[in-house]
Amino acid sequence: MSGTPMNSIDARRAASPARPPWRKTRRLVFALLCAGTTALGAWAMFRILFVGGISPLELVILGLFSITFGWITLAFWSAVIGFVLTLVRRDPVTLARRRMANPPAGLSSRTALVMPIHNEDVERVVAGLEATCRDLPPQTAERRIEAFVLSDSTDAAIVDREAAQVGALQARLAGHCRVHYRHRDGNAGRKAGNLAEFCRRWGRHYDYLLVLDADSLMRGTTIASLIDAMQANPRLGLLQTVPIPVRQDSLFGRANQLAASLYAPMLAAGLSFWQADAANYFGHNAILRTRAFMAHCGLPTLPGKPPLGGDILSHDFVEAALLRRAGWAVQMQTDLAGSYEEMPSHLLDYAKRDRRWVQGNLQHLRLLAGRGLHTLSRLHFLFGALAYLSSLIWLGILAVSTLDALVRALSEPNFFTADAQLFPDWPLAPPPLIMPLLAGTLAMLLMPKVLGLALALLRRPADFGGPLRLVASVLLEALFAMLIAPLMMLFHSLFVISVLSGRTVAWDPQAREGRAVPWREAWRLTWPASLAGLLWALVTWWYTPVFFWWLTPVWLGLLLAAPLVRWSSSLTLGRALRRAGLLLVPSETRPPAVLRELADRTATPAAAPPSPPPEELPGEMPVQSLSAFRRPLASGARGERAVGERGPS
Repeated sequence: MSGTPMNSIDARRAASPARPPWRKTRRLVFALLCAGTTALGAWAMFRILFVGGISPLELVILGLFSITFGWITLAFWSAVIGFVLTLVRRDPVTLARRRMANPPAGLSSRTALVMPIHNEDVERVVAGLEATCRDLPPQTAERRIEAFVLSDSTDAAIVDREAAQVGALQARLAGHCRVHYRHRDGNAGRKAGNLAEFCRRWGRHYDYLLVLDADSLMRGTTIASLIDAMQANPRLGLLQTVPIPVRQDSLFGRANQLAASLYAPMLAAGLSFWQADAANYFGHNAILRTRAFMAHCGLPTLPGKPPLGGDILSHDFVEAALLRRAGWAVQMQTDLAGSYEEMPSHLLDYAKRDRRWVQGNLQHLRLLAGRGLHTLSRLHFLFGALAYLSSLIWLGILAVSTLDALVRALSEPNFFTADAQLFPDWPLAPPPLIMPLLAGTLAMLLMPKVLGLALALLRRPADFGGPLRLVASVLLEALFAMLIAPLMMLFHSLFVISVLSGRTVAWDPQAREGRAVPWREAWRLTWPASLAGLLWALVTWWYTPVFFWWLTPVWLGLLLAAPLVRWSSSLTLGRALRRAGLLLVPSETRPPAVLRELADRTATPAAAPPSPPPEELPGEMPVQSLSAFRRPLASGARGERAVGERGPS
C-alpha cells in the first residue's frame, strides 16, 4: 500500500474552488432577521407585562421568554430559507443550481470506511457493514475503498463474537471489498480515542475517512458522491451528510422517522445557507480529509473532574471547530440521499441517549473562549448547549408564570394606594397583544412542519403514502410531538441540573432494537412527572382557572406520561399504522438496495479467524490546545507539514 496517496499530490495542482459567495452578507442578513424577530417578540411581551409597572417576577419571565423566543426564531428562519432553497433547487453553500461534484480527471484516492464499536450487537454491526460494502461501486485503480471495524469492546464474549463475525464477513466479501478488524485493549478517549489510534497507525494509508456509527447505513452511490466532492474541492476538510432514521416499528420511532424524513433535509439546507463553510459535524455518516484531521483534531483533555472535565465527550463539534480554525472548510451536503441511521425505539431509551449528550454539550460551554476559533464554531458550542438548556428555561418560564398567576390570584386588590385618595386606581387592561404574540409563536413553532409538508406534497407525495395519508401522518406526528414535549422538557431539565450538580453518566452502547416498555417500568420511571402534572393542574384550577386552561398542553402531557411511554413503544400499534398507510416514509415505500440487503442478512459462523489488519504506517496526531493558538502569517502557509500535505489556500 502506498504511504503517499496520489490525491494529496494532485490536489496541490488543482485550482482551489472559490469560497462560498457572500458569506458575510448572508450571515448578516440571517442575524438581522433573527435579531429583529426576537426584538419584536420581546417588545410585545414587555408591553403585555408592563401594565402599571413591572414586578421582579415579570422581569424574570421577560428575560427567559426572550431567550426561548430567540431559539424559536433561529429554527423558524432556518426552515424558511431551507424551504426556498430546496424549492428552487439551489445549493445552500454555493447558491448555484445543484449539480454533481466534478473532480479533476486522473485523480486517485484511497478511502477507509471506519466503524468504531464498543460492546455493540455484533450481528447487527456486521450485517449493516456488509449491506453498505455490497452496495459500493466496483473498485478501480483510481478509487479504492476499504472497511475497518475498530473495536474497543470490554466484554470478552462480545470480543470473541466480533472476531468470529468479522472473519466470516471477510470471507463473504473477498474480491469485493477488503474488511479489516482491530481490537484495542481499553477504551481511553472513547470513540475519539479509538479513531485517533487508528489514524496514528494506519491513517497515512488513506486520503479520506468515512466515519460510520454501529447503526449507520450508506448507499454506495452516496459514498462515491462524497469522495467526488472531496476530490473536487481541495479546501474541503469535512463533509457531513444528513442521516435519516430507518427501520422503525414502534409509534415513537415511526413518528420521529417521519419527522426526520420530512423536515431534516430542509432545515439542514437553511442551516447550511448561513453556516456555509463553517458547518458542524455529527460524528458519523461524514467524510473527513485524513491528513487534515490528523494534523488538527487531536483532542485535549479538559482540566477538572467529570462531568464537565476529563475527556471531551461530544468530540464531533470540537473536531469540526479545530478543522475550521486551521482554515479547512467544513460543509453539509443536504441534498444527498442514501445516508441512514437507526435510533432508540421508545421514549425512555431516547431520553437516556439525550442524558449522555447533555453532559457532552454542556462541556462545550467551557470552550466558548477557545483561542482562534471561528465565530460560528463558538455558536455551534452555544447552540448545542442551548438545545438542552432551553428545556430548563422553558420550565423556568412556566414555573415563574404559575407563581406570578398565583400571587395575583391570592392578593387582595387595593384600588386606593394613597391616604385620603378620592378616586380609585382602577387596574389597567393589558394591550391587545396576547393573542397576536401567542399566534405568532405557535406559527413559528409549526412553520417547519407546514413547509416540510408543502415540499413533500409538491415533490413526492407518493413516497409518503399519498397526499391524504401524508397530511394525516403529519397531523398525527404533530399531536404526538406536542404530547411528549412536556415530558422531554422535564427529562432534559433534570439532566441539566444533574450535570451542573456534578453527577456524571456512563456512555454505554445505545439501545436500538424495538421493544414495548412494560407498564410497570413506564410507571416506575414517570410517576414523579405524572404527580407533578396532577398537582400543577389542581392548584391552577383551584386558584386561577384561566391559567389552568392555558397550561393544558403541559399538565396533560405530564399526567399522561406513563401511557404515552407505554403506547408509543408498542410495536403492534406502530405496525398497524404502517398497514393503514400512516407514518410511511420513502425508505419503506421505495426501499433502496442497501436496506433490502440488510433486511436479508443473517448471522453466520466464522469460516476462519479474521485476517490481520494491513501493515502500519505510523503518523502523528498532535494534541491541540484550545487555550493557545498562533494563526499562520498567510493563508497559504496553513500547511500540513507534520503529515506531508499542504493545507488549504
